[in-house]
Amino acid sequence: MIMKIKFQLIAFLPMLIVFLPLLAGAEGTVIQKGERLNLKRCIETALLYHPVIQAARSTIRIGESRIGQARANYYPQVNWQTEYSRTHPATSRVVEQKTYNDYRINVGLNQMLYDFGKTKTQVDIQKLNTESSRQDLSRVETEIVFGVQQAYYSLVQAQKNLEVAIETVSQFQHHLEQAKGFFEAGAKPKFDVTKAEVDLSNAILNRIRAENALRITRVNLNNAMGIPDIPEYVIDETLLPETYAIDLPSALEKAYAVRPDLQSVKKQVEAAEAAVNLAKKGYYPYLTGNAGYGFGGGDFPLGEGWNVGAALNVPVFNGLETRYSVEEARASLDVVKAQEQTLLQQVRLEVEEAFSNLREAEERTVAAQMAVRQAEENVELATGRYDAGVGNPIEVTDALVSLSNARTNYIAALTDARIARAELEKATGLR
Repeated sequence: MIMKIKFQLIAFLPMLIVFLPLLAGAEGTVIQKGERLNLKRCIETALLYHPVIQAARSTIRIGESRIGQARANYYPQVNWQTEYSRTHPATSRVVEQKTYNDYRINVGLNQMLYDFGKTKTQVDIQKLNTESSRQDLSRVETEIVFGVQQAYYSLVQAQKNLEVAIETVSQFQHHLEQAKGFFEAGAKPKFDVTKAEVDLSNAILNRIRAENALRITRVNLNNAMGIPDIPEYVIDETLLPETYAIDLPSALEKAYAVRPDLQSVKKQVEAAEAAVNLAKKGYYPYLTGNAGYGFGGGDFPLGEGWNVGAALNVPVFNGLETRYSVEEARASLDVVKAQEQTLLQQVRLEVEEAFSNLREAEERTVAAQMAVRQAEENVELATGRYDAGVGNPIEVTDALVSLSNARTNYIAALTDARIARAELEKATGLR
């Protein structure tokens, strides 16, 4: 019967110094019912609560832990081993063996003395990977911010569209009352009343659609902030025409300089280059030192002993494993470099598209604003002619519908300009 008990103590453990607070359920930080929100408040909320950002922060913590793991080879490895065995050897009829005990207590130390920079390269690789993860966090934050901006301005647009729909219902209601008054006085036919009722019903349907669109855009904003279940709040925003002063060359220059995904892939290229060097170090020897002290024997008091030494390990032949490891590392480097070039092309495409969309939206805003003024004048003329008894209800209907469409188009142009500006900021890596 043999029994062994082993205990192992690791002398140096990596320490985690970055802790992610659990914000998602904290009291007093969630949006309160009836709170008036602006864009800045929505963005701050998303950066705190969105689970994608929390996952990216945890990825950084993983990288920092791997740096500590890579550094562990700098330090001595200390092991404490305790063994006990009770042995009864096989016996014969001639010689009878006795059962005996064996006690062993050993403390061993192993230290890497020199490995031609392999440990340093491993640490450098993990540092570069962690820095890449930090850039990935910036990229995720930029995308979350853009998502909030897009959802926020869409909600503002839905609110403005609902205001236009409500005002249009009020205008058609007023027109219906006029038509009824003229019909009762015998000045207008029944057709005018019937058509006014149809127009009012259509306006009410458009108002219902606008109300539903408002509810949907509110849900989208909640999801963009990472808090789908929050109480009702009020959006504080006024859509006004504005011009974003930036030219395409400057936008491209900023994108190439600060885009976090570009910075991330650059760190990945550096890490892949270091991985090639690390693979090549498999050809080199490494030197280790060891020492031990222990007690042993079959009876107490136990005898004691010690040992100290060094070992030089020279790779002679390992089945071409190192050669293929180097080839793999070089191929991985080529892959990352190709990804970098692809990303550079994608960045240019995104910047040019966003820049073009912004200019188009700004130009469309000017034209839509003029169309609103013209539609308002047309409504005044049509309603004035109808009030004077010389117009017909078709003119009034066309004028009111044209005004509603013009105002909706103007709101859409203003919203598109805001979203296009946010898209250009995202494409250039600005937040």
